[in-house]
Order: sequence, then structure tokens, then C-alpha cells
Amino acid sequence: MQKHESLEALANRPIARLLWEYSLPAVVGMLVMSLYNIIDRMVIGHVVGPAAIAGLTITFPVMNIATAIGVLVGGGSAARVSILLGSNNHSAAQKVLGNAVSLTALNGAIYITLLAIFLDDILMAFGASEVTLPYAREFMVYILPGLLLTNFSFSLNNVIRASGAPRRAMMTMIIGAGLNIILAPTFVYALDMGIKGAAIATDISMFISMLFVLHHFTLKDSTLVFKRGIYRIDWRIAMEIVAIGAAPSIVNVASCFINVIINNTLLKYGGDTAVAAAGIFTTYTAMIVAIIIGICQGLQPIIGYNYGAGRLNRLKGAFWLAAGVSTLICLIGWCGGMFAPAYIARAFTDDTELIDVTAHALNISMVCFWMVGFQIISTTFFQSLGRAGKSVFLGLTRQVIFLIPLLLIMTHFYKLDGIWMSFPISDSCATIVTSILIFIEFRALKKMSNQQTGQL
Repeated sequence: MQKHESLEALANRPIARLLWEYSLPAVVGMLVMSLYNIIDRMVIGHVVGPAAIAGLTITFPVMNIATAIGVLVGGGSAARVSILLGSNNHSAAQKVLGNAVSLTALNGAIYITLLAIFLDDILMAFGASEVTLPYAREFMVYILPGLLLTNFSFSLNNVIRASGAPRRAMMTMIIGAGLNIILAPTFVYALDMGIKGAAIATDISMFISMLFVLHHFTLKDSTLVFKRGIYRIDWRIAMEIVAIGAAPSIVNVASCFINVIINNTLLKYGGDTAVAAAGIFTTYTAMIVAIIIGICQGLQPIIGYNYGAGRLNRLKGAFWLAAGVSTLICLIGWCGGMFAPAYIARAFTDDTELIDVTAHALNISMVCFWMVGFQIISTTFFQSLGRAGKSVFLGLTRQVIFLIPLLLIMTHFYKLDGIWMSFPISDSCATIVTSILIFIEFRALKKMSNQQTGQL
């Protein structure tokens, strides 16, 4: 697809077809990306054992920090690029690309250095025990260099999609993840490298993925390309990127601290087995959420471009279609947690005790999971409109504003089960708040649309 044709499609192609064309590659890409973690944990769980799964669970908050840095730049850059291209401001979009490259390198160098210096202290604070610390440390030591590669691949992949090339964005993700599917079992099992083998496989895969992402911006038919003069950090542009990207970034940072609280609480009330169960629960729900995030990535350029172009009816239609599909997907995932939790657990471990604890956790924690899709789509909707404050607030409702107090209250009365019970209550409360904000926003958009019609 040529660059002018791709932008024309964002403006005029039927919404259902457009959302399908943009979301399908993103969903496939996100699912394949989620296989990085799933394959690693399945192989490690069956080959190394439950303690290794618990060790990997301890690393989740650290990985969330890396993801937060990536989406801070990637999410913000993609939203700005979509709006600027919709407003026909190509030169400004080019500068956003250059600043995205520089900010990713700068942020990555800072946080990776800090993690390397304080690694053991961080892992212990995040809930590692004497049994799980060696596994967590070994994985992180080898994965740290690859985190910068991950940030480059993820951040610029979002820009590829936002500039009208969803299929190329999908292919760059599939290439890296497909390679990891081959390398992880080879390194962990065939070469007997254990948990470090999973980390090294991921590093190699992300390096290849990053090369393909960077190559896209050297092609003549790309809407945005690398060229001189765009890499010097413009702090006005940087602040615009950060303001919009802050929403998903803060959600990931919040998720980091939530995981810290959960891991330490699990260790207190259920030991390493409960921590491992949470790792399986998180991996399963993250796979479903990855599909929703893929839809969000496909939705974002449609919303951003049409908002910039003043086509408000098209962005409304895109939102409701995406929200409906996401709710259906979460409902399917909910069925797995309600009716087949033991089968889900067995995919990750042969340990009978861990299977029982995980099945019990899924049965309780996923009661209201079918609501989550609408909430995630709504957060992306506000981000795509440049409503950073509302997007940040919505992102925090489920992860922080409701969940943290619930964890403290529910564990006081119900101990370990209180942790699992906190999730459905938080999901339902966040959905109520989201519905109210969406209602208010659509009233404002209707008023804006009427004003535009009156001016014609």
C-alpha cells in the first residue's frame, strides 16, 4: 500500500473494514509477541520446575518498567503521528519520529543502568525469596541488554502502524516472535541452558525484530523515513509525546507496583506456590489482553486521524465496534477461567499442588473479567484524542485506585482468597467509572459535531 493510499483509507474506507485491516495485523502481532512470555514460561515450568515459574513471576514488575518506558515513547509518538498526518502536517510527523528514536535511546540507557546496579535489592523488594531469587537474578542478568532492543522494536513499531503500514508492523513482530518460539525450547531444553537460555533466546529474537523495524524507515514508499535533522530532541515535541504516552506508561508502572504488593502478599499468605500460581494467572489473562491491545493499536490511528480531520462520526463508529469486539473476546477468555482452569494450569506445570492453587485462583479472580475489554478500549480512545488526563485516570482506576485498597481490605478478612477476590471487584468498579466518562465525552463530541454542522 502506497503512503497516500493508506492515509486516504483512514479518511474514507468503511469503518468495519478499516478496523479489520488495521487491527488484524496488530492482533496477530500482539499474540505472537505474547508467545515470547508464554513459550518461555511453559518450557521453564515443565523443564525447570515450579520454583523457576515463581522466579519468573518476580521479574514481571521489572519487565513492566521496561514496557512502561517503551509505551511512554511509542504510544505517545504513534498518537501524535496519527493526529499530525490527519491534519496534513507531514514535516511535524517526521520530527516526532526522530524524537521517538532519541528519547527511546536516552530512556533505555538510564533505566537499564539503574536496574543493573540495584538488581538484587530490587528483586528482593519485589517479593523474591531465598528459593526464587537465583532464578529471577539469572533471568534478569541475561535479559537486561535486550530490554533496549525491545523498546526500540515496540516504540517504532507503533509509529509504523500509525503512519499507515499495519501489515509491515505485524510482520516485524511475527519475525521476532517466530524466531523466539524456535530458540527458547532449543536453548532451555536441547542445550540445557535453563532459565538463562530463555532470556538469551528473547534477546536474539528482539535484535532481529528491531532490525526489521528500523529497515522500514529507510524504504522509499514509507510515509515517514529516517533523515538528517530530525533526531535532535525538541523538548516541546518530547513533552507532547510524553503527555499522551503517559497514560499507558503510568498503567504499566502502576502494574509494576501492584505486582510488588501482590507478590509480597502472596509470599506471606501462600508461599512460593501462590506466587507461581499468580504467574500463570497473569500469563493467561495477559494473552487475552494482548488481543485487546492489538485492537487498540489498530483503533488508535483510525481515531487519531479522523479526529484530526474532523470526521467525528467515523471515530464514534470505530470506538463502539472495537468496544463490542473486545468485550466478546474477554467473554471467551472468561469462559476458560470459569470452566477449564485446571487445563490452563496444566499447560504450564505438572505439579499437582500448583495446578490446584492456580485453578482456584482463576475461578475467583476472573469472575468479572468479561468487563475488561471495554475499559481498555476506552483508555485508548481518550489517549487517541489527546485527552491525556482522562486516559491516565482511567488507566489508574482498575490498577491502582480500586485494586490497592481492595487488596489491603480483602486480605485482612479473607487472607489468600482476598487477593483473588480483589480483581473482580476492581474490574466492576473501573467499568462503572469508565462508562460515566465515555457518556460525558460522547456528549461533548456530539456538541462539537453540531457546531461544525452549523458552520457549514
